[in-house]
Amino acid sequence: MARLVAEGHIARVLSTADGAAALACAPRIANSWRRCLIDHKLDPARRGPPLTLTQSELKHCVEPVNDLIRAAMPDIEDLHRVVREAGYCVNLADTNATILVSRLPEGEAATILRQWKVYTGSRFSESVEGTNGLGTALAEQRPILVHRDEHFREQWSMFSCAVAPLFDHGGQLAGAVNITSCRADLDRTAHQMALAVAAQAVRRIEETIFRGHYRDAWIAALPGLDGGSARLIAFDDDQRVLGANRAARHEFSLSNAQIEAGTPLSQFIHLDMDAARRSDTPQRLRRSNGGDLGRARISMPQPRLRPMPQPHRRPRAGDPRYNALARLAGADPGLQHSVKRLMRIANEDIPVLLRGETGSGKDMFARAIHAASQRTRGDYIALNCAAMPESLIDAELFGYEAGAFTGARRDGSKGLIVQASGGTLFLDEIGDMPLALQTRLLRVLENREVWPLGALKPVPVDIRLVSATHRDLDAMVADGGFRADLYYRIRGLQVELPALRARADKAAVIAQVAVEEAPNARLSPDAWRMLLTHPFPGNMRQLRHVLRLAACTAENGLIAEADLDLPPFGGETAAPAAPAADFEAAERNVIIEALRTSGGHIAKAAHALKISRATLYRKIKTLKIETTSH
Repeated sequence: MARLVAEGHIARVLSTADGAAALACAPRIANSWRRCLIDHKLDPARRGPPLTLTQSELKHCVEPVNDLIRAAMPDIEDLHRVVREAGYCVNLADTNATILVSRLPEGEAATILRQWKVYTGSRFSESVEGTNGLGTALAEQRPILVHRDEHFREQWSMFSCAVAPLFDHGGQLAGAVNITSCRADLDRTAHQMALAVAAQAVRRIEETIFRGHYRDAWIAALPGLDGGSARLIAFDDDQRVLGANRAARHEFSLSNAQIEAGTPLSQFIHLDMDAARRSDTPQRLRRSNGGDLGRARISMPQPRLRPMPQPHRRPRAGDPRYNALARLAGADPGLQHSVKRLMRIANEDIPVLLRGETGSGKDMFARAIHAASQRTRGDYIALNCAAMPESLIDAELFGYEAGAFTGARRDGSKGLIVQASGGTLFLDEIGDMPLALQTRLLRVLENREVWPLGALKPVPVDIRLVSATHRDLDAMVADGGFRADLYYRIRGLQVELPALRARADKAAVIAQVAVEEAPNARLSPDAWRMLLTHPFPGNMRQLRHVLRLAACTAENGLIAEADLDLPPFGGETAAPAAPAADFEAAERNVIIEALRTSGGHIAKAAHALKISRATLYRKIKTLKIETTSH
């Protein structure tokens, strides 16, 4: 039966070469079939997967259109959220019909799409694959629905593809947005709705591209005709035309030569510039001959927001702003060197990337970096990218407008990036951020603005980014798991945080944490040796938890080996501890250093050590520390 169906389809396609009129398909499909047979010399019976590019080849395709991808991704993600439950995938393709971005549905539909290589890197040009949504829409530069057996090659007849071509700010073909389904229970009418949704997404993307390109100009936006794209014209303060999108070029017969010559807007449109400067209320526009054009919104120039320059201040010895960083560096030479570099860029707009094992104190370092800068007047906002599902990271980071999606808050959400404006945004485990969100984050870092989900305009932001990861991002970039352009954006200054077992000052670190987490307890010699020799795979976090628990279970305030919840480390080798290390001596050094840093102020030293003043007084007396208390 399947063979008969295939043979019948092939016969129908071949009949178009003779100009057969009695075809049960649309004229556009018949014309495309003829092109495939006569111009491209294709065989409708040929089977096999589409051409799929290697990672290296795909990279060369992506690089020239990075701006297009950044502009399109918010709407591609929104579109995917709308149609994925109906079994559709969403693709963004370039002018060669190569899929640059693919968002697959869930379940069996995704499996089928992967089997047939309908995903990133595959090429569906009409000249190779025959009549299909992407290839034919790009060939004709018009939206099209290619439904099941309307495909040229019989093997693609299980799919329905709704595609709208995408044009740039100058009206040139830039790519296409495709929605594809393999569901047999949906008829052509249902897929017509998918085509309308794709076309709507393309209109939004095109407007984003146009407004981004002409952000420093005035823009007149007239509603689209018959539900089509808005007619957009950019002009300067002297009302000379700087640019027009495809719809406006067609409406006013605007040529490239006229635009390049700076033709006066008054040759086409009359508008009241004084009214536009006073208010953004839509005003009615008229043609130069008096004909009505309808109500248009006039947008003022939107220059890029840049962070306010901060007076450059070199670090001074004893500057309290750097106390937290200095304490974290301790006596480890590598960390001390990194902290000196961090102090020098404290007020510069340079991102910081912290790299270290889980539990090595990345969040504490990020907070100390924030405290060392003049951004401490702003908020410190943190997000662990590994602790949230993709959909929630999107909403948490970028925010959304009221009613943007089912379950959204009634008044919307600003998003963490906007909340961090003027302060510091800390993205922990950034290596776990999904690729789609990496693209949106890159756009924020480059443009200094956020497009919340469902928003009609961007929100300017001024953030200092501190990122952290335990992963090898260089290897992830090489494997395609992390965007190279984003990596080099976030890697302004990379700081390696050593594991606790590898720190040169491990004894001093343990003593300091013991003072903070077990202030009313003492360590027995055996417990002290056990802490010094354990490798602590959980690093600082594990050490704090162990000492906090030991302080609660210790009898008569003395922590013994049995109080330390340290699992066997199975042959791992800890960093060798100095044999002369003594807990009381180490504890004494920690307190002396805190007093020195605070200038002898008991209250400040106690705050730095995270213990009460009474506890600090008691330890000073017990350890016979000489001090002039304040």
